[in-house]
Amino acid sequence: MKPRHHRPLLFRLLTARWLALLGTIACAATAATPTAPNILVILADDLGYGDVQCYQPGRGKIRTPHLDRLAAQGMRFTDAHTSSGVCSPTRYALLTGRYHWRTRLQSGIVEHLGPPLIAPDRLTIGGLAQQHGYRTAAIGKWHLGWDWNIPAEQRELFAPGRAVSPPVTDAHLAAWRALFSRSVAGGPVTRGFDEYFGPDVPNQSPYCFIENDRTVGMPSVFLPLPLLRGQLAGIGGPALEHWKLEGILPALGDRAVDFITRQAKARQRFLLYLPLTSPHTPIAPNAEWRGQSGLGNYADFVMETDALVGRVLAALDASGAASNTLVLFTSDNGCAPTAYAETAAQGHASSGPLRDFKGSVFEGGHRVPFIVRWPGVVRAGGVNRQLVHQADLIATIAEILEAKLPADAGEDSFSLLPLFKGNDQPVRAHAVSCASNGTPGLRQGDWKLVLAPDAQAGTPVQLYNLGNDLGEVKNLAAAQPVLVAEMRARLETIIAEGRSTPGAAQKNDVEPRRYPVATDPAAKTKAKGKAAKK
Repeated sequence: MKPRHHRPLLFRLLTARWLALLGTIACAATAATPTAPNILVILADDLGYGDVQCYQPGRGKIRTPHLDRLAAQGMRFTDAHTSSGVCSPTRYALLTGRYHWRTRLQSGIVEHLGPPLIAPDRLTIGGLAQQHGYRTAAIGKWHLGWDWNIPAEQRELFAPGRAVSPPVTDAHLAAWRALFSRSVAGGPVTRGFDEYFGPDVPNQSPYCFIENDRTVGMPSVFLPLPLLRGQLAGIGGPALEHWKLEGILPALGDRAVDFITRQAKARQRFLLYLPLTSPHTPIAPNAEWRGQSGLGNYADFVMETDALVGRVLAALDASGAASNTLVLFTSDNGCAPTAYAETAAQGHASSGPLRDFKGSVFEGGHRVPFIVRWPGVVRAGGVNRQLVHQADLIATIAEILEAKLPADAGEDSFSLLPLFKGNDQPVRAHAVSCASNGTPGLRQGDWKLVLAPDAQAGTPVQLYNLGNDLGEVKNLAAAQPVLVAEMRARLETIIAEGRSTPGAAQKNDVEPRRYPVATDPAAKTKAKGKAAKK
């Protein structure tokens, strides 16, 4: 019989081995779980759903090898939407997780040299990342306004009109020096980003780069007339002498690569918001890309855009940060009508199977490419068909960072993290996307309600089942009055509660406009009241 004192000793030895084994297992599990990742958000400008070849294989005629490879390495979403068919409202929703029509921007875009759309105390994806120790940068097109504070009597000195290039006077130069020699408030570095570089809006003045809150150089001429024609710049105004439209996209690529490289060396997590200026106007592909597509300048510019994405991803690989970086690529709205027509003449469908294009409430206006890559989390080669929205980004980042959004942030944002991890259940029951004129479309499952009349069908609104009618051909509003009423009530609740996510009701910045305008009794009453006062 063994001495009794050996048993406790044996027990202790076995216990120690088991604890060591459990510790090893725990350490291995921790090592296998990705830490909070770097975040790279690439937003193309006016890139259509069908302009990325993997979204219509066999039919798309524009070669996009880098985006196709990104999709093969990650997950491609097929039912992803923007807040609007035009850019400023989309950018607002993507950065804040809140529908744009809760602000003053009921239709259209932020006006030329207009004030900031994002309120100073509004949390953005950049601000959220900053709170968790990230270095944040915005590189590219901002188009969400600045505090330019141009006196009314001087405004014509900065904005002479579309396609106008008058002689420069002493009054012009004096006003330009006064504005462009000082810092300008209200831009990205006051809205959650540590640094900014970009042209603000590439087809509007001032025609120069802005770094953080100052112009790079002093505009001294009006943009020459040849650069204000066709699918180039649109609104005349002050420019740097010898400003080159072709130089914009490569400069953004240079800055993006530099930022990624710097952050990798500093070993600091980063969030890079990279809103590209292409393939939006100015459609100005560089010499090596002209004629490459065989489909015209727009398709050439799409190919150059794809190559820039490839360059940025290569820099991410070279930095060693790619394995722990969440990459999201998407577009701010559909392809512009002129560009759409240009490629359609060559047999290419920029909207793929969708109806319409940029500016529209129909799918071609706001259903966009949406590709996510996150090694170790997102399964390579995945395709997800759930309804998602660009407003979902801030809630997704919050869940990744294990952060709770305050009640007055991300009011329309649902986390996509379950979908990234392979879950295929809906994360949102509804979504709102609008036309450039403000007309809303409400998604609810496969159903889509458009609050605009259909003259051909004789209905005040339109209803489509996208499950079997993706091209929105058959209006079912007359046959589904109960569903129409239910969806209109749902939209009214989303408007009135100031949010579409669970939580305490919030206030909209303004009283949102109701649609359809022509049949809205409240709008008619207000109109009559105004007429009576005149």
